[in-house]
Amino acid sequence: QVTLVESGGGLVQAGGSLRLSCAASGRTFSSYVMGWFRQAPGKEREFVADISRSGGTTYYADSLKGRFTISRDNAKNTVYLQMNSLKPEDTAVYYCAADRRYTGNRADDYRYWGQGTQVTVSS
Repeated sequence: QVTLVESGGGLVQAGGSLRLSCAASGRTFSSYVMGWFRQAPGKEREFVADISRSGGTTYYADSLKGRFTISRDNAKNTVYLQMNSLKPEDTAVYYCAADRRYTGNRADDYRYWGQGTQVTVSS
């Protein structure tokens, strides 16, 4: 089992940047595939990005390629989401997720979830 805690959210102006962090408990962080999802008010949770256990493979939602970057530091049990050129439509609660197996990039493919961190982008 793994416990996930996100941080780094906040209020930012359009065009700005934020870096989200997700700290994981336990000594087996490197055995988990990690993902970031987001959920805006009234909308379903949507996939943002995921990263392989070693960090060597990443995958992004098409609409976010080039602006968002996922990375991980297995020595620090942490996964990051660097978000640049933020837009008001990026406003959402951002969640990190973990699973031992990679079966896809749907929310149902991940077993463990953090509590989320709010990102608000003002115009």
